[in-house]
Amino acid sequence: MALPAKLQNDLKQFQRLQQDLTATNQQRLQFDLKLRETTHTLEELKALPADTVIYRPIGGLLLRARDRAEVEGLLTEEKETLEIRLKAMERQENALKERYTSMQQELSQQLQSAGVPSSGGGPSGSESDPDSG
Repeated sequence: MALPAKLQNDLKQFQRLQQDLTATNQQRLQFDLKLRETTHTLEELKALPADTVIYRPIGGLLLRARDRAEVEGLLTEEKETLEIRLKAMERQENALKERYTSMQQELSQQLQSAGVPSSGGGPSGSESDPDSG
């Protein structure tokens, strides 16, 4: 059975939305991990004795920092930036999830209207149809 062109297009858009949602989720997880790492590094830095020699990365090099305040400042700034980015990614992910849910419902209705059996209920699809029993 051939699906109407609009339905095929909607299904392609839905697949792209799934990919966008997956990519956004991966990015959010990366920002979250980096934020945790930066927070942990800040905590460890504060626990070090004041006279400890500290190095900071610049590109592929590690250079001796002038003082602890320099590194703390850089890490605090990075942490704040990551928090802002993480919040933005969470908002984007939530918006995509809402769009995904509504599009999923719309497609389910369109597929039913087109006579395509639902794959959501069970192996035959009839378990989700309350009128079939």
